[in-house]
Amino acid sequence: MTLSNDPRTRRRRWKAAAACTGLLAALLTAVPAAATPDPGDGPATGQEVTRDARTQASAAIAAGEIPGQDEIVHSDNIRHLTNIPKDVLPGTNSDLAFQGRYAFAGNYDGFRIFDIANPKAPKTVAQVLCPGSQNDVSVSGDLLFLSTDSSRSDSSCNSTTQPVTEKSSWEGMKVFDISDKRNPKYVAAVETACGSHTHTLVPERKNVYVYVSSYSPNAAYPDCMPPHDGISVIKVPRNAPEKAAVVGFPVLFPGEGPDGGGNPGGPTNPGVSKTTGCHDITVLPEKDLAAGACMGDGILFSIRDPEHPKVIDRVQDNVNFAFWHSATFNQKANKVVFTDELGGGGAATCDAATGPTRGADGIYDITGKGDKRKLVFRSYYKIPRHQAATENCVAHNGSLIPVKGKDLMVQAWYQGGVSVWDFTDSAKPREIAYFERGPLSTTTLQTGGAWSAYYYNGYIYSNDIAKGFDVLKLSDRRTDPAGRVHLRELNVQTQPDYFD
Repeated sequence: MTLSNDPRTRRRRWKAAAACTGLLAALLTAVPAAATPDPGDGPATGQEVTRDARTQASAAIAAGEIPGQDEIVHSDNIRHLTNIPKDVLPGTNSDLAFQGRYAFAGNYDGFRIFDIANPKAPKTVAQVLCPGSQNDVSVSGDLLFLSTDSSRSDSSCNSTTQPVTEKSSWEGMKVFDISDKRNPKYVAAVETACGSHTHTLVPERKNVYVYVSSYSPNAAYPDCMPPHDGISVIKVPRNAPEKAAVVGFPVLFPGEGPDGGGNPGGPTNPGVSKTTGCHDITVLPEKDLAAGACMGDGILFSIRDPEHPKVIDRVQDNVNFAFWHSATFNQKANKVVFTDELGGGGAATCDAATGPTRGADGIYDITGKGDKRKLVFRSYYKIPRHQAATENCVAHNGSLIPVKGKDLMVQAWYQGGVSVWDFTDSAKPREIAYFERGPLSTTTLQTGGAWSAYYYNGYIYSNDIAKGFDVLKLSDRRTDPAGRVHLRELNVQTQPDYFD
């Protein structure tokens, strides 16, 4: 089944639902984003929705305005090649990385390695049990890096949960040797302040620098005390990864307050997260440039000296952004797409009541040169299809689709699915393709959908939180030239020069 890509029909249908979802919208407006966006440690549990919401979801499915429960729909220019369900790792699926013929898929219980030499039939090469949310994953040469952002009894892969208030608890970065893809070996662990929610690699010939993003300090947490207004920098020698260590904690938001100089959040800025660290950073090593999505702030900074990053510009959006989540540069490095994870990834925000400018992408042009560069807001982008009140949906992780002269991106939207869109004109972004499943449930709000959707060597790969690993094939004259670009390695938060 292929649904219409024209959003007008669904908007007319969902106007009637706006009043019933208004309470949710009001709560999202009045309350700052949750302290820990992205699904938590425990298994996802369904949240009851109102009877009216359940009735409206069923009616919308019956009318063909949203797909049925678990039904797959897509635009004509996308094919769903395969889905590989979860196996021995039952936890939440998270981020993806790529190297040669392999894809590396994070999961809150560890990580899984796929052989994708035949994208129509990926094969599992290894599954490593190593619990600790959120297990954000990256690779560089023979090394794999895994984030742990939950309080554990120790740094081993046999650890158990332990209260963050105990000094002996551990959170941080783990490093594996993946020279043998079938038998990864755990070689190093580095504890970092407030753990590692996400991380970003700045690779060099002899060393790999790791920028660790974490947040939400508390005076009761011995290893996560305020102020926490910067990032941890880890240096990992390639030939001796066991010597990995923190080499600095650059302050990105200097200030005199107890939490530094970042966005104060509510009540000064109602509905906006207070900045107490960063959620995600994307680097362009060839340009010595980075963009940080830091809770209540978006920043642009120089990484010419990777151990001492320097902030160039900083922006806020205290009207429509609740939680600055991630960033993507265009190929020319004259634009940045920031995402807003309104509701922490667990709320239904792709509806008429929330509207097209909240829980969306913010597109910023980069003007000026050198240290005088500025971020200038141009427009918002949000998927043009409304989702049911039982579907968590908001802007999430995506990557460029490398076509010269165009700014094209594929992006995950949780249960909103996968969207391919064009932001060549910063002021007029538009969707050109999509893929989605119907709601996991028509009676409860359950956490699921695409966590990441990335383009790699001719295919789109998506890690679905609940359903597993998806492979999509995009066939469109506007994106087909990207098929000529082949990479040896891809960590999306370490953006390559696709045409070098």
